[in-house]
Amino acid sequence: MSDSPEQEYDPGDVAVIGMSCRAPGARTKEQFWDNLVHGRESVSFLEKDEIEADDTLIHNPFYVRACGVLDGYDEFDPSVFGIGDRMAAATTPENRLFIESAWEALEDGGYDPDRITGEVGIYGANNPQTAALYSSPPDRVSVGPEAIERSLAWSPDTMTSNALYYLGLTGEAVTIATACAGFHYAVHLACQSLLLGQTDMAIAGGVMVRLPHPRGHLWEEGRILSKDGHCRPFDANGTGTSLSSGVVTVLLKPLAEAVADRDHVYAVVKGTAINNNGVSAVAYGMAQPERLGACIANAMQVGGVDPDTVSLYEANGFGLPITDELEVHAVSLAFGKQTGTCSIGAIKGNVGHGGVVSGGFGAMKSAMSLYHKTLVPTINLTEVNQEIDFPTTAFVPQRELAAWEPEAGIRRAGITSIGGGGFNAHLVLEEPPALAGRAPEAAGRPRLATLSALDDAALARQRAKLKDRLAADPGLRLDDICFSLNLGRKVMPRRWAAVVRSRAELIEALSADAPRGLTAATGSAPRTDADAFRRNGEGIVPSGTDAQALFELAAAWVNGQRADFASLHAGEASHRVPLPTYPFQPRRFWRKDW
Repeated sequence: MSDSPEQEYDPGDVAVIGMSCRAPGARTKEQFWDNLVHGRESVSFLEKDEIEADDTLIHNPFYVRACGVLDGYDEFDPSVFGIGDRMAAATTPENRLFIESAWEALEDGGYDPDRITGEVGIYGANNPQTAALYSSPPDRVSVGPEAIERSLAWSPDTMTSNALYYLGLTGEAVTIATACAGFHYAVHLACQSLLLGQTDMAIAGGVMVRLPHPRGHLWEEGRILSKDGHCRPFDANGTGTSLSSGVVTVLLKPLAEAVADRDHVYAVVKGTAINNNGVSAVAYGMAQPERLGACIANAMQVGGVDPDTVSLYEANGFGLPITDELEVHAVSLAFGKQTGTCSIGAIKGNVGHGGVVSGGFGAMKSAMSLYHKTLVPTINLTEVNQEIDFPTTAFVPQRELAAWEPEAGIRRAGITSIGGGGFNAHLVLEEPPALAGRAPEAAGRPRLATLSALDDAALARQRAKLKDRLAADPGLRLDDICFSLNLGRKVMPRRWAAVVRSRAELIEALSADAPRGLTAATGSAPRTDADAFRRNGEGIVPSGTDAQALFELAAAWVNGQRADFASLHAGEASHRVPLPTYPFQPRRFWRKDW
């Protein structure tokens, strides 16, 4: 991001300003990235007594006891969203995970849904089969309130509208059914809506919970499921992939507006494209090189991107030689006679195939690679398939962790997703624009930091998570931290605040044994004279910015007063930064519980 007002941005560019990810082996995007950096395979190999179903298949010699297990797939924290326990149990796992992930993407971007005044579109893909496997469809002939409630909780169609409703937002809600290309289609439609001015911000994502969970798969010759449970992209001995579950959501905004609003930018969406194979000589559901190549080329053309500037291609990469060969042929057609080299990788070796969220895993990997300027290895690739003539293409399999040093001088990535039924989709991402030089933070200036939660236990977890984050990331500025906390978090009943002059003081205040003089804690803050504050439509405004004025504001706020934090930060050059999101306290909810 740049603070320079004269800098211009392509009007078609869309910024990724918030992200949330839960995948096999990772409950957060940070854990997800750490697994990729260290080349970890997160596919689990199950014991027979761990498998929830498939009793008639489990002794079949071709049954493979492998899958990407999603921890907490059956859990939810309904209290955060004002959802009762009966409704939580009736709601399908995908609906529940998507709501939580959308919340996390907003918070990661530094936005409190209660203080968003514009339209927010939500676009998401799920697996229609999951709802049917979770419970029987409600009796739609009945007009009783319980049947209606169950319909809204159960239906795959209402996933995005439920998220919009329970987050307290208004905007578009579009639930997408385009098989395994669902995440990419969601991003494509979200970007179109933003660029047409139909929405101000957009949440796009995909979620997959394979039920029963966990379970393996039955291997069949020539199909996309692996014979031994391992996915080996571009490998001569690849036999396909395993199946997995997860959720990925991203928060999007036009880049120029994101810069003006001092948002944190992970990556920039330069171009998106979708198409379908239709009638094809290739078997129905498999990649059709000419059509997929046209989709990839179209995404680059939309974004004005020269193929020579794309130095990472994240493949769909099933790990089945025939499909990998077809995909590399397709992307070679799209790139043409590229003069530079392009790293090629595929994430299914790490996490398996997540259905509608599989493209989200690839996009998350690429966005984090751009953000960290690092190329991560494609694992399980030991013997490159010689049928893929890589030496005659621009593509070089990424087999080791490496710094990303592009020949073109700019980092760009292309991510492909393919869905059964001929769905093709491609995204082109670019690294975030560089920060212009910022004036050093004013040393010793008192600042107010706030946290809130539903109860004291959650508040304690928040303090611990924030303390750990600050200790792990010394580059975070105190002004940015306070700006993000005060304006980017929903205000809840149990509150904590601290007036501090440095990061070290904030870390100390977050500790359980913090000196009392630094904090104003819920239930023990001194009462203040409400007449000491100015009032406007947003709440009380402190009489000054000195430590005493801020402490009085902190004391009033933790005792229930509504504060106008926007006025407190007016005129500052602080930026939103990603900080730990709300510590959900999930409980198990399942159909038998209600």
